[in-house]
Amino acid sequence: MLQELILLCLAAFAAGFIDAIVGGGGLLQTPATLLILPHYPVATLFGTVKLPSLAGTCVAAFKYSKQVKFNYRVLIACVIAAFFASLLGAYSVSMINNAVIKPIILVVLVLVAIYTYFNKQFGIHQHKEHSVKKQVLLAAIFGLVIGFYDGLIGPGTGSFLILVFIAVLGFDFIGASAHAKIVNIATNLAAIIYFSSTGHVLFQYAIPMAIFNVIGSFFGAKLALLKGNKFIRIFFLIVIFGTILRFAYDVLLK
Repeated sequence: MLQELILLCLAAFAAGFIDAIVGGGGLLQTPATLLILPHYPVATLFGTVKLPSLAGTCVAAFKYSKQVKFNYRVLIACVIAAFFASLLGAYSVSMINNAVIKPIILVVLVLVAIYTYFNKQFGIHQHKEHSVKKQVLLAAIFGLVIGFYDGLIGPGTGSFLILVFIAVLGFDFIGASAHAKIVNIATNLAAIIYFSSTGHVLFQYAIPMAIFNVIGSFFGAKLALLKGNKFIRIFFLIVIFGTILRFAYDVLLK
């Protein structure tokens, strides 16, 4: 058990660090947990990794909140929609075949990577001609879609949220990362409520992992704020590429 715990804590630290900068920490933490604890049900492992994700995301959100001005109307709409959609996604874990969803996600990720790489202005603040009502509506719609995805599958949620805040709502990378963290707190909290109520959280692993995820998140957020948008853009591309490899392996090789 000690060896398993050490490996899980190392994975949680790395996940917290990555997640604080551009999201996508679950791409490391979730597969690592599935690999290290293969004898537990998938739903139980999904529930277990949500607790460290929540803890780390809270720390990153707090760090960002000191330097970023939040758009509260957009944020509240996205948070409420994402919370309830995540509950539904967590409930649906055992009902929907992930193999159907993953090829679609893979195609979307490839397009995202190509667009981000060739569009050098992506992630620099861009004014979008949206009315307040339209902004709120768009935030709610994407909150529903990504919240459901987080409850159902999870890995890459932070990156998808950042993408929406940049491409759809016109935020820069730092602003998008900050808003994405708050929404991610809501989706993780919803999933934890469902999984813990159904006995699908291994607290003996989840609590130590949460501590290490928090430490990783602290350093990740600090580095992101220090280095700025250009650094986050590069990191975003790296994480998206890693996400593509992960989903390509699941879709094409498994």
